[in-house]
Amino acid sequence: MTRAYIGIGSNLGDREATIRRALELLGKRLDIVAVSTLRETEPWGYADQPPFLNGAAAVETDLSARELLEALLAVERELGRTRDGPRWGARTIDLDLLLFGDAVIDEPRLTVPHPRLHERPFALEPLAELDPTLVVPGRGPVAALLAGLQSG
Repeated sequence: MTRAYIGIGSNLGDREATIRRALELLGKRLDIVAVSTLRETEPWGYADQPPFLNGAAAVETDLSARELLEALLAVERELGRTRDGPRWGARTIDLDLLLFGDAVIDEPRLTVPHPRLHERPFALEPLAELDPTLVVPGRGPVAALLAGLQSG
């Protein structure tokens, strides 16, 4: 079993209900170990959209990283996620594979750790809540990454 971390976000519709439904659907395929507090955050990358509700989940899985990504994408589709708007635009649900054990993966359409994780407080804060000692392979401790963003 591998411990993986999934970023969860929504900024359309009933954000909290959509996130809870996403977790329910994921729980059918994965062992959800913990879920962070959900926090309202400003949009990142494309500002002209409603605020997000963001959090993270720690899961245990025997799926490969690619299989886990496919499961996340399937849940997004089931919950009405489309990819026809602007990059980083509004979405009903966003499920990102942030970390997959201590794996470093760079394949077409699969990069772990998430390539912009170290730049995003809305992803680092829930990870730090779930595991204050968590380390992002190749980048360092989540707490240090977060502190660097807050001081910059």
